[in-house]
Amino acid sequence: SVVVPKSPCYAFDNSSHLLDFSDWIGSPFVYEGKDVVVRFCKDVESRSQAGYVDFGRYNYFVAGSGHVDLVQEFYNGDLLNCEHTFDKMGRTAQVNIICGKCLNGQCKGQHGCICNVSYESTCRAIVELAIPCENPGPRVFEGFTVGFHPRSWEIVHNGLTQLGFEKSHPDFSFSTEQPHVTLYLTAIASQSNLIKKPRVKVFPENGLEVKLSGTAATGNPPTTLSPSTLLLDWRCVKAHDTPYEVKITIPVEGYESIEFVLTKMCETTQRGWAIFGIISCILMVSSTLFCCGGFIYKTQMEGIDALPGMTVLSACLETVSGEEINNEVSWEESKYGSM
Repeated sequence: SVVVPKSPCYAFDNSSHLLDFSDWIGSPFVYEGKDVVVRFCKDVESRSQAGYVDFGRYNYFVAGSGHVDLVQEFYNGDLLNCEHTFDKMGRTAQVNIICGKCLNGQCKGQHGCICNVSYESTCRAIVELAIPCENPGPRVFEGFTVGFHPRSWEIVHNGLTQLGFEKSHPDFSFSTEQPHVTLYLTAIASQSNLIKKPRVKVFPENGLEVKLSGTAATGNPPTTLSPSTLLLDWRCVKAHDTPYEVKITIPVEGYESIEFVLTKMCETTQRGWAIFGIISCILMVSSTLFCCGGFIYKTQMEGIDALPGMTVLSACLETVSGEEINNEVSWEESKYGSM
């Protein structure tokens, strides 16, 4: 499982390994020749006696190419004399990061240094920075998402498990009454065949029954245009004071497995309600049969007039027909006459 780093100061190298620089945020690198200062994952400034000129604040971090290992982009710097740039972002800077030493042999310190600074214009600076890069982390399956909607990624985004789903969080649990939940998986089409069937593990092991179904459970590869679905049917068998942890693992060939945790409350057992429903149904059927049997028995013993409402019906028919009928004469005789 690869959890999203605690800050946005991270990147993937060209082999999709995670490089987390969260502990480097704000670390200053000074280029004495042109008085340029790079504060790692924060901003780029040109400093002089006349004052500071801001060349942008940290925006994003990506893999580089050629001799450049990583690239940081900085946007929205000072606007003075840069009001009419095509992107309307003021001054900007690009920091090309080399993992190791400068190509010109500079940078003798252990912490790293700025190798060179150049300007594409008065509004854009290009900085070359050499640092001892962090040890590569796990290989991340980029482009993979998991969410509660076909176009959302609350659980997994770009192959990284999001905070809140990396472990059990009792405050964000599914309620006892919710019998199932549907998850949507997407991936880059050219790599979706690397995704294997998901597995589920519940802790505590006994007390919650979980079944996986849907296209993802059968191994159908997802794409960004056609997400696959993973349906979790869960049923509380045993009540528990704390939520059950439902850990979903999705293996990916050649990459770190995708893992995330959902929590489920079981304040009451759903089996008890099922038994109550069955007993109620049996009682209703038994009552109906008992009443029908009683009516049939009473009809055979006392005649059809014994049925509720038949006396009133007979009186109405007598009134409509206008005939005076003796109370001892049956309803059939009043209608057809005595034989």
